[in-house]
Amino acid sequence: METKSIITVRSYECDRYGHVNNAVYLNYLEFARMEFMKTLGLSLDELRQNGFALVIARICIDYKREARQDDILQIITKPVKKGKISGIFGQRIYRDSELIAEAEVTYVCIDKNGKPVRFPAELKIEELES
Repeated sequence: METKSIITVRSYECDRYGHVNNAVYLNYLEFARMEFMKTLGLSLDELRQNGFALVIARICIDYKREARQDDILQIITKPVKKGKISGIFGQRIYRDSELIAEAEVTYVCIDKNGKPVRFPAELKIEELES
């Protein structure tokens, strides 16, 4: 399963060179992952109320092209791998058919004390499997 999220680049997201600042891509990717979770009916607030959280352990981004103000970007998010306590999302950002950036995002399930734990029952969802 994959989801598609749309974002329009805003002026304040651009740096002195007129293109999207590299750190802003983290926000775009986060937005798209949250949209992915919504399509599965997952609430991170409910997960937290049950004593669990999903945290990002690693993000690797390859920047391919620049994006500029008013560009309409499409972010494709899909699960790549899921283990017992962690998983990986693959994300690609496009402007039309042109690849702007791609990322690999590793997330970990933790308990209320911040220790890695096995995924709880509510995260044993087929769509999270690659």
